[in-house]
Amino acid sequence: MSVIDFEPVNQRSTAEMIADSLREAIMRGALEPGAQLGETDLAAQFGVSRGPVREAMQRLVSEGLLRSIRNRGIFVIELTLTDVVDIYRARTAIEGGALDLILDDRRKTAYEALAPSVQAMLERAAAGDAAGVSDADQQFHETLVAAAGSTRLVRAARTLLIETRMCLGKLQTTYPDLREQADEHVALREAIGTASPARAHRLLRDHMDDAVQRLRGQYAAEPVQR
Repeated sequence: MSVIDFEPVNQRSTAEMIADSLREAIMRGALEPGAQLGETDLAAQFGVSRGPVREAMQRLVSEGLLRSIRNRGIFVIELTLTDVVDIYRARTAIEGGALDLILDDRRKTAYEALAPSVQAMLERAAAGDAAGVSDADQQFHETLVAAAGSTRLVRAARTLLIETRMCLGKLQTTYPDLREQADEHVALREAIGTASPARAHRLLRDHMDDAVQRLRGQYAAEPVQR
């Protein structure tokens, strides 16, 4: 058997680290929907050559977080209502699959793992911190998928949850009382811990459907761009 001389890999690549930073900025809204990204400007900000920046942006194009428009450049995606409905439909399928695995033999593990995000959500809701509630909301769903013990489900959920975080700014304004948003997750966690599988799945579907309906209202209320 021949020996292949692979280069040792000791650390994450520069492009990967830049992609992580850009992904986080998109998720947090620091890079707003529709914003154009320039290789030269980003390379200067990161203190690197344009090559790693170009590679990082192409990664995010392939993930669907950036879009490339011929002869115009690369832009942060802008989510339409159709996109939002599709995102939540896909999330329902993925998180429903994760819930199946959890309900088989991982209930206790998942119930305990979800406690910190639920507690954080309750605390942030009591403080009136809408952004904090959204952060804890995302943490809850990331933990839910991770608790299933499937690396493929985690990988499939990754971009969807980033896109969801982009929606949460709109969603959080639909709750007159942030405690209501937190309470939905309290109920879902309790169902995961002790309720029948049918009830746990119903609460997850209802949670996703409720978010879509709230976001429909937000999109309908926005002024038409001319």
